Amino acid sequence: MKFFADTAELDDIRELAATGLLDGVTTNPSLIAKSGRDFMEVTKEICSITDGPVSAEVVALDHETMMKEAEKLRKIADNVCIKVPLTVDGLKTCKALTDDGTMVNVTLCFSANQALLAAKAGATFVSPFVGRHDDNGTDGMDLIRDIRLIYDNYDFHTEILVASVRHVVHVLESARIGADVMTAPPKVIHALFKHVLTDKGIEGFLKDWETTGQSIL
Repeated sequence: MKFFADTAELDDIRELAATGLLDGVTTNPSLIAKSGRDFMEVTKEICSITDGPVSAEVVALDHETMMKEAEKLRKIADNVCIKVPLTVDGLKTCKALTDDGTMVNVTLCFSANQALLAAKAGATFVSPFVGRHDDNGTDGMDLIRDIRLIYDNYDFHTEILVASVRHVVHVLESARIGADVMTAPPKVIHALFKHVLTDKGIEGFLKDWETTGQSIL
């Protein structure tokens, strides 16, 4: 499963890229707005840090303007992936862009039917939001299971990009189901490293090593 970082914080992206775990980045206008910097500049810097897809979202709601914004965004770098909403105009834009060889991430997916439409429109990625389903009292992972089944039934090539990931269990369940990608805030990715027994093991090793009075260096 690919790991994307859901952030526009450049230091966090660099740190994750250095681990070799980072396969791409997802952004949106809200995340970039928090940085207080220019949208285009931040996106360009992110694209220089990772070779993987960097989702840059259009803000228009009509097809014609989406295409104009997409044209500007995809000139930033070769690894820009245009992010569009799962609407009629969004899918029209998706079809036009993917037919032209541009990566597209269809976002704000909340049902398997919507994911089916995104795949038929040729989406590179579809982003179902599991955390927001959980917030509304339903199991977001059930949505991922349904999409995986449908995509496998018809051999769709659209990758399932699990979004709105809130904790490490979302990551684990996504991997169990067979999602292609998950995108999460850096703090969630860092939490994957953590286990109390790992911490205790390191503590014990270091304590035993101190008793030897030796040094490797």
